[in-house]
Amino acid sequence: MAAYRQAQASSQYQRAQAKATGVSASGRASLTAGMTLEEACRILNVKPPAHGQANVEEVLERYRRLFDANNPEKGGSFYLQSKIVRAKERFEAEIGPIREKAEREAETKEGWKPKIYKDE
Repeated sequence: MAAYRQAQASSQYQRAQAKATGVSASGRASLTAGMTLEEACRILNVKPPAHGQANVEEVLERYRRLFDANNPEKGGSFYLQSKIVRAKERFEAEIGPIREKAEREAETKEGWKPKIYKDE
């Protein structure tokens, strides 16, 4: 029930923000479609990534547990399950570019080492 109240409050806040900034109706729709990283971390109950470092295993473990716990076939909520999926997607969108950048920097530092495959 608290999640529904939070979603309603969030929607009202976003409408007020859009009205205050003078965003059109179409722009207002795009504001409500996204999820902040902070909200995603609260939903999954994980710490936000610091300096591009995050415990991805913990995030995936929490995601799986919450997703399974909210399975509609087992009496869970489809709405909450959807929020959990969106939170994971948002977290991945934040971590993906940071992880790729770190991998490129590590490769640059160590030098490029091509993989060589031999036919046996």
